Amino acid sequence: MATETTTDTASTLETRGIEPVPPDERHGRPGQLFWVWFAANISILGLPLGATLVAMGMTVWQAVIAAVLGAVGSFAIVGAISIAGRRGGAPGLTLSRAVFGARGNIGPTLISLLSRLGWETVNTTTAAFALLSLATILLGTSPQAKDHPVLTIVCIAVFEVLTVLVAGLGHAFLVAVQRVATWVFGALNIVVGGFLVATVDWAAIGAASPAPVGVVVAGVGVIAAGTGIGWANASADVSRYQAPAVRAGSLVLSAAAGAGIPLVLLISLGSMLAAGDPSLADAGDPVAAIRAMLPTWMAVPYLVAAFGGLLLSNHLSVYSAGLTTLTLGIRVRRVWAVVVDVVVTFLGAIYFMLVADGFYTPFIAFISALAVPITAWVAVFAVDMLKRHHYDPVALLDTSRTSAYWYRSGVEPRAVGAWATAIVVGYLFATIGPSDGPWFTGPLSATWLGENGLAWVITFVVGAGAYAALGGAREPRS
Repeated sequence: MATETTTDTASTLETRGIEPVPPDERHGRPGQLFWVWFAANISILGLPLGATLVAMGMTVWQAVIAAVLGAVGSFAIVGAISIAGRRGGAPGLTLSRAVFGARGNIGPTLISLLSRLGWETVNTTTAAFALLSLATILLGTSPQAKDHPVLTIVCIAVFEVLTVLVAGLGHAFLVAVQRVATWVFGALNIVVGGFLVATVDWAAIGAASPAPVGVVVAGVGVIAAGTGIGWANASADVSRYQAPAVRAGSLVLSAAAGAGIPLVLLISLGSMLAAGDPSLADAGDPVAAIRAMLPTWMAVPYLVAAFGGLLLSNHLSVYSAGLTTLTLGIRVRRVWAVVVDVVVTFLGAIYFMLVADGFYTPFIAFISALAVPITAWVAVFAVDMLKRHHYDPVALLDTSRTSAYWYRSGVEPRAVGAWATAIVVGYLFATIGPSDGPWFTGPLSATWLGENGLAWVITFVVGAGAYAALGGAREPRS
């Protein structure tokens, strides 16, 4: 892997790959990360999450509580994991080599990459549908992708090119763009959100009966699994340029507040809309479902805001996926790793828009299932962080037998064992696939924990508990 570096400024191409950032080149501030996390979470996909809470039987006020606890709480975990990036100056899955071993880390890294590519495909497909809908308004074309294959591919390509321009240039440019774009697309979201609030059926909200406490607890789990947990393994990727003197609490706060503010607002709005229109929770295309609620003159800023929010989320996801690709051992420059990841999602979006008959429900069920192994990784990595305060920069890049993180045949057995055990136990409580036809039903999925979607909580407890019981972090051999 090349060890080229560059000054981390918005006007330069980041040529550094996964090699740790030297302490004297880390000048980041927590305020920068606040905007990064804010921008990544102003996606319109927050609205269906709120609708889902109402569909579970919650009132709007209960949904707001679940949104606060689930979104802010899960992103506090994201912020806590980002502390490792400040300590080691390397991407999260690269630092993970110190925990799982040079070979043992391959499993968590591959799962992470699959999750990133999956959500990027969702972002790309949804954004392309938004552009198609915009073309329907402005050009009078059909909203059906299969009626206009060339236009569909152009819409996908526009989104991917804009993604590469930001994620490809690297960390400093991404941070700068996310901050400026947050104001632009945030303002559009406020305008559209204000109009949608005016359509809320307040009588239906007032007439709703509260759900049992257990349902609210389950809702917190749904929000946490659908928001922060999926970002936890990417958090160190953007915090590795933070100054060594930055306080850990500031990193936690920047993530919890940065992501929590837009998510709580969007999820709350989604719950209010669903209280008067329950069909929103079952919409296969959330962008189209909200679009149908708007007059044409308001649909244009809405679709632009939807496209922009998805783009900002994709910037961070693709940047992280590029680093994860390098951690798997793909020997290319970081910018080319970004291009490779974008090509994969480009082809995936073409398939789901022009070939497949359905997309959102089964595909999101598939990538949501990856929340169990990702949560298991978070549990083990978090416990390891409690004892480990130093990462060997040379050993992190050495995946041969000479590496200090080689452990036993390249595997740290306690970490890998705890990770695997947590995954198995977690899936015992899980139901994977669409609700009307699950692909897999765990033998304990009918229990209270399983029925309320808390398999990921069991996974975390088992993973953290098992690794802690086995002794936690192990210092590498000299």
